[in-house]
Parts: sequence; structure tokens; C-alpha cells
Amino acid sequence: MHIAVVTVHGCPLRQAGRKDSGGMNIYILEMARRLAARGIQIDVFTRHHDPLDPQVVTLAPGARLIHLPAGVPSLDKADVHDLLPQFTSQMRRYCVSNRLRYDLVSSHYWLSGLVGMRLASEWGVPHTTSFHTMAELKRRGRPEESEVEQRDQSEMEIACSAESIVVWTESEKQAVVDYCGIDPGKVSVVPPGVDLTRFRPISQQQSRDYLGYGPEKNVLFVGRLEPLKGLDNLLRAFASLKNSNSIRLNVVGGDENSSEKARLMTLATRMKLNQSIRFIGPVSQEELPMHYNAADVCVLPSYYESFGLAALEASACGRPVVASAVGGLPTIVLDGVTGYLVPPQRADTMAERLCVLLDDHVLRSTMGAAARVHAESLSWDRSCDSLLAHYRELVPVPATAVISAAGG
Repeated sequence: MHIAVVTVHGCPLRQAGRKDSGGMNIYILEMARRLAARGIQIDVFTRHHDPLDPQVVTLAPGARLIHLPAGVPSLDKADVHDLLPQFTSQMRRYCVSNRLRYDLVSSHYWLSGLVGMRLASEWGVPHTTSFHTMAELKRRGRPEESEVEQRDQSEMEIACSAESIVVWTESEKQAVVDYCGIDPGKVSVVPPGVDLTRFRPISQQQSRDYLGYGPEKNVLFVGRLEPLKGLDNLLRAFASLKNSNSIRLNVVGGDENSSEKARLMTLATRMKLNQSIRFIGPVSQEELPMHYNAADVCVLPSYYESFGLAALEASACGRPVVASAVGGLPTIVLDGVTGYLVPPQRADTMAERLCVLLDDHVLRSTMGAAARVHAESLSWDRSCDSLLAHYRELVPVPATAVISAAGG
């Protein structure tokens, strides 16, 4: 089987935690490598994001990343929509020039869904899509969220036209079915996973020594810095903790000069938290386990979260998680067992749960051990096997009639 993966704005090699780069990027990279290891040929198409990007990068034997020119490399995600005809043309031209044929088109996010919908139709092959987030679901979590005006209608068109929609949780499936009015049978739940070898429990003291931390208790947030992530609520919860001067909040992720970081730093100054917060910035996947293991508690205060890979990574490292009870987080955080779920935007409840965990070493250890056990049921290999089984349903083996990508 030969699969074309379309991820216009989300290059899988971009560091997660920066603007417009997060769990989706990690997911695409992990799935591409693991599908290739199972004998599937994978071509991942994305937009040039850096002038130094080579056009073709080998991700693994059998998996390639192909950069296509479409607009200036440095571009906000909100401006990508106008470039989709150019990207589609470039992808079509590349496939014709290189005589590429595909059995399936897999798209990620609504921008890519528009490209995948068009090319899959031209080539006469199935189109499967994953939205990762949808405009309506984000607004339900945070009504102030603004989106490109074409997004809602585009997501409807993509959902109705695709042969298959892959979502990460049952709650996301139900939301997509209800909102788009589509047949539940075309929506498949395939949870993502975690690298259980990389993200595993290691010595907390060694991790803290490596990072240069002192004896203070440590609360950790990992993710992009954007309003939907709810960091303002976490700051309010943190400010109400007793003895907050002996606790540190470590924020991993975000761009150095982003407007959201400036807003959060201003908010922290008003709350007199400057000495208690470290804005660390994005870190590599290789170093990230050190930050999880150095923490006492990890927090995801999101207004909405389609899944929450950071919560799963923290759990795999044996750390209890306090998270908003939204989106896919209840599938990762088992309330009262591996951490606590709190109502979104309830900084007071979040603070109460943080106090309970920070004051009880035995409880943190018990919940952390349960979190690791739960994470072991959500490996990337298990996710990949489920996804491949779904692809086999769309493209039975052997594929007897593959349409040339030159068609259309």
C-alpha cells in the first residue's frame, strides 16, 4: 500500500510546543515511521517552512517527507488557506513528474482536508481525514476563539465527502457525528499513543539535578502558549496555593517572543508570581522526559483538548496529572486514580486538587504508578496496528486497481 499523507501547515519535523506545532506533528511522525516499518510506503506532503528545508527528507526506510513551495516559508497558520490552490497544484505536479501512484490519501486538519478531498477525487482513491480540532468544538470550550471564516463550512464539506474520519476518542466521534450530521459508521476511533521507552519513570532527583532545580516542589505545564490552553486559569490557581514561594511552576513550550507569552508574563507580574514561574520554552523530545520526571504534578488546564498527548507523556513517566474534564483528557486521566479531573475554568477546584497532591507524597507515588500502568495500554505500536487495520478496510489487499496520480 502506498499512502499520501497531507499536512499542509504541520511539518512533522518542526519542534512541538512552538506556535502551530503540537501533538498533531508528533502523531504524524510516529505513525509514518511505524507504518513504514510494517511495509507501507508513506509520502508526507507539507509546505516549506524554512528556506533551508531540503525538498525530500527520509523519515524512515519507506517513509519520506516532501516539502512543497507555497508562499513564504514563515507564515501564520491563519494565512495558509489562501495558498491551498497553489499547494494543491504543487502536489499534483510533483506526483505527475515523479510518476507517483497512491492507494489512499490521508489528511490532517481542515486545511489539509481540502487538499486531500480534491486530489483523492481526481485520483479515484479513498480519502480519510483527521480534524484534530474543529472550530465549533473549540468555540464550545472558549467562545472567544476566532477562526478563519471558511473553516466551519470547509469542515462540513470534508466530513461529508471523506470515506473515513479518524478521531481519537469516543467523545470526539459523537461530537463530529452530531455537528456534521454524518453516518457514525464512517467515523473510526483510533487513540494515539506514547513512546513507552522514551517516556518512562526515572529518578526525580537525577532529573532535577540535570535541570538545575532546587528543593522546591515543581508543577509542570507542557504545551503551546495559546489562550485555548488555559494557562491563565493555572496562574490563578497557582497564586492561591499556600506557601507558593516554595513551589515552582515550570512552563515548557511556546515561542520566545509570542504575544501570548507576553500576556501571561504580564498576568504573572500582576499576581506577583515572577519569582515562582519559569518560562522554559520548547524542548526536544529527547529532553522532555527529564522535565516530566522532575515534576511533582503535571497540569493541563485546557478549555478544550482533542486528546492531550502531554497528559499521556506525563502519565507514562509516572506523574499524576490534574486536567480539565474536556475533550479526550478523561480517557487519559482517570479521576481519583491517576490524577484529578476538574471543571474547566475552575481555578479554585484546580488549586484544591494541586494542594492535595503537593501535600501528600504517598498519594503522588500511588497515582503516578497507576498512571504508568494506564499509559502502557496506549502505546504507539498499538495505535499504529489499529490504524493500519482501518486502512486495510479502505484498501483491501492486494490493491488490484490503483489509479495513477497523473489522472486529472
